[in-house]
Amino acid sequence: MGKEIKIKFSGYEYEGYRVFWDIHTHTTYSHGKGSIKDNVNAALALGLEEIAITDHGPGHLTYGIDKAKIPEMRAEIDRLSALHPEIRIRLGVEANITMVGNHLDIAPEEFKDYDYVHAGYHYGIRDGNCLKNFANWMLPGNLFGRELLRANTEMTVAALHENDIRILTHPGDKGPFDMDELARACAETDTLMEISTWHSHLTVPELKICKKYDVKFVISSDAHVPGRVGDAAGAIKRAFIAGIEPERIVNIRKEKQ
Repeated sequence: MGKEIKIKFSGYEYEGYRVFWDIHTHTTYSHGKGSIKDNVNAALALGLEEIAITDHGPGHLTYGIDKAKIPEMRAEIDRLSALHPEIRIRLGVEANITMVGNHLDIAPEEFKDYDYVHAGYHYGIRDGNCLKNFANWMLPGNLFGRELLRANTEMTVAALHENDIRILTHPGDKGPFDMDELARACAETDTLMEISTWHSHLTVPELKICKKYDVKFVISSDAHVPGRVGDAAGAIKRAFIAGIEPERIVNIRKEKQ
């Protein structure tokens, strides 16, 4: 049986909802603390039906995945899948959004190496407004105004339209973004918008903007340690406070009593 989440607040009652898959987790192949096996074992203990290993894209300057190790990762996932047919184990990647090329650090011909390609904005990548966004976060005031918001939004929207992205991870994190534009692009490209439990995004105000568009949401642990695989409570609370209907969150359901 999976992790049950019990929440009552603000006139809502959502007892018994649980996450039944978590397809955004990290391992020691990027900067997670556990192995693929550790994350799978954590998912098995929760009764999850699916888990994905989605380490950071190769363009990250400090902890991007080593592309030469992808066959090794695939072999380990195949081995564990044979041992545990009760759970789907997928190999994915959390690509980094950039301003150049196809706006990801994963080239189109590399998509075949993965079951899922997610994409998110991170510091520590070239050609991604990183210094401006970091300074904007560290120093008081909006240093770069709407110019930075526009640049961040345009590169993200371009990445969504030019690539088959499964999840836009923690949208709104690490820089200013136009959430209306991101939600509209996710609706147009059938991309899931992540409600993260590792990051604070999507926030309640952001969720209230995004829910105006025909988008679906996914809750992800973004686990960097095995003990956080399947974690969802904070994200579910934000979603329900924002008035997101449960059926719009693709990986939760209510257990039969």
